[in-house]
Amino acid sequence: MAQWFHAFASEHGPFENYLVDLADFELPVYDEPNHPSMQKYEHEHTKAWSRSVAAADAYVFVIPEYNHTAPPSLINALNYVYAEWNDKPCAVVSYGGAAGGVRAAQTVRQMVTTLKMMPIPEGVMVQMAWDLLDEQGRFKAGPEHEHSARTMLKELERWAKALRTMRTA
Repeated sequence: MAQWFHAFASEHGPFENYLVDLADFELPVYDEPNHPSMQKYEHEHTKAWSRSVAAADAYVFVIPEYNHTAPPSLINALNYVYAEWNDKPCAVVSYGGAAGGVRAAQTVRQMVTTLKMMPIPEGVMVQMAWDLLDEQGRFKAGPEHEHSARTMLKELERWAKALRTMRTA
């Protein structure tokens, strides 16, 4: 799913895109001795994560839904840093069963507001994702997914431009 969206956003989106995989950062359950808002990071994995988050002007979280919520790895990663997320917009591409991950997306949207992020309501929802894979196991988007992705990227761009003034003030 993330590979599809990254390719789609690179072709159709207004942003320079980077595919970031949380697994690459090997973040354990939060292990810093100081609160994230202090930005006094002691561990290299936190410093690397901080640099990655700080470098972006906007985010799209591509998430599955398990047990009606977002993956614990994402919740942990969101909690690792604070100021790096502030005044930036985010969107969600969610996937799962009949609900298409919308409950997980709502969990993320609610949580990111405490990080001073702007979650946009537009998103991409993929129902029964396992039925939409090709022979190689890659996601095959339908017109409804592509339309939702275009709409979401346009709105994300608007918010990224508007919030940039807050970050540079």
